Amino acid sequence: MKKKMNVLSFVLMLSLSACNFGGSPAAVVETPAAETLPPATETATEIPATPTVEHKTVPGELPEEPSGAVGDQDSSATADDHRAPGGDRFTFTRFERPFISQTMDEYFSFIDIQSGFIYADDLWIYAAIALKGDNASRELKGKYGLEIDLDLDGGGDWLILASNPVSAEWTTGGVEAWFDTNDDVGGATPMITDDNAQKGNGYETMEFGPAVEGDPDLAWVRISPEDPNVVHLAVKKSVLNGGTSFLAGLWSGTEDLDPALFDLSDYFTHEQAGAALIELEIFYPIKELSAVDNTCRVAVGFQPTGSEPGICPQQAPAMVGEDPADAGCPPQYYVCENVSMIAVVIVCSCNQP
Repeated sequence: MKKKMNVLSFVLMLSLSACNFGGSPAAVVETPAAETLPPATETATEIPATPTVEHKTVPGELPEEPSGAVGDQDSSATADDHRAPGGDRFTFTRFERPFISQTMDEYFSFIDIQSGFIYADDLWIYAAIALKGDNASRELKGKYGLEIDLDLDGGGDWLILASNPVSAEWTTGGVEAWFDTNDDVGGATPMITDDNAQKGNGYETMEFGPAVEGDPDLAWVRISPEDPNVVHLAVKKSVLNGGTSFLAGLWSGTEDLDPALFDLSDYFTHEQAGAALIELEIFYPIKELSAVDNTCRVAVGFQPTGSEPGICPQQAPAMVGEDPADAGCPPQYYVCENVSMIAVVIVCSCNQP
């Protein structure tokens, strides 16, 4: 019995020794917490500000006396008949087409030129384009232009265009100035349709407009402060390159009035363009060339001979029996046109509104 107790005591002592084997308890190793980084901040990308154009020269008021004047047809008088009253002569690059294509049952008063004036002072050339207008909306939502022929040969050199003018203050917004660098506007016979015309690239060089470097004050537009149906254009005389005489014609249309298509009478054939005069039944109605109006050319700075291509017919009382001034017609509304396709047959009338 004593022997068994000794064995038990030995086992118990051995067990207690085993509990203390290895000395002190194992140390607990703490893993340091991961370093907390501050939240990332977004770096703002700075958008460069659009540079402000500083205008140094702004057009003023138009001179009192015009340097030239021109009348044009009023198509509102025959709009219900879906035709123009006259003035539409594709062969001679004259257009009276303020209508929609084909049916001609929609008339655009804001395209229908009634008369025009050219002014000049020491710095500027001005154009005033009077339109039939819309008394209800008073919106001139077209594209309006001044074409300048520097060498008097009928081929235009400059085309100033302004889209959708809305302000009575002078602005460069929506204004473009185009130059015919390679002198192909008008083709072989300027202002007359060429046989087998070769399509050129028209006014191919934009000298003034969005993102074009150069004179920021070259060309301007406004609506007349006195008449909401009159568009004023202004371009610096520097476009004359030192000259003093030129021919000027006026245009109106929509955004389809493309400088690259000039002259329109060479780009289109008569069959493609159609006609606005019901008398020209083989071409009537207007087709691919619609919603456009223009005037004959006005001589500025010289006395025309009457043979200049596109020139407005000179007043010739012998052709009509009396002086238009004696008949009570202001000169700017005295309209003459060739009404024959095979001969020169001039008919003049008073187009006063």
